[in-house]
Amino acid sequence: MVRRRPGSMRGLEELGRVRLSKHFYFRDFLYSEIGNFHRIQNLPDDPDLAIECGRALCETLLDPLEETFGRIAVRSGYRSAALNRFGNERGLNCARNDFPRECHIWDRGRGAERIAGASVVIPWFADRYAQGRDWRDLAWWLHDHLPVSELEFFPRLCAFNIAWRPVPLRRIDSYIAPRGTLLAAGAAPAEGAEQRRARYADFPPFRGIAYPE
Repeated sequence: MVRRRPGSMRGLEELGRVRLSKHFYFRDFLYSEIGNFHRIQNLPDDPDLAIECGRALCETLLDPLEETFGRIAVRSGYRSAALNRFGNERGLNCARNDFPRECHIWDRGRGAERIAGASVVIPWFADRYAQGRDWRDLAWWLHDHLPVSELEFFPRLCAFNIAWRPVPLRRIDSYIAPRGTLLAAGAAPAEGAEQRRARYADFPPFRGIAYPE
């Protein structure tokens, strides 16, 4: 474990080399355009908690996506509280730090309040979306195959926020038409299971990962 906030180049290297899952290392989630352009460090205040939550996100949600669809692109991963606050105050597409669905700050909650998320693109689906494919086809596939807590879709490349929580909320929202909430937390899907399966009948076979004991 890292045990402390990285305060040196070697400490940052150590953090970046932490393997979160079969396919992902912490370094995959540290890059930030906001941090790069404005020269703000993007480092966790509580590395151990960030690693714990990031590992759950990757093992539970992101690894199965990569196994099923091929390489996925991380558009925005971990954000420190300071970096996220900076982005929010300047209108740079960051939610408030205290916004209940802000999922990029992995080291802010305890117990049932833990959360970790990332904004990702699935190139396989982005190609089909560019040709007119309905984003809801992917949304329902994700809902039906993975224990996702929250999904939020965006028009560019059909990127989406995908969030892990210890107890998933099972909520889906979108900025793509039809905008709004597709599935509220605790609600039953408006489309039946057979109708949802028909939407993604041509998707690759689901491939989860069975980790050895």
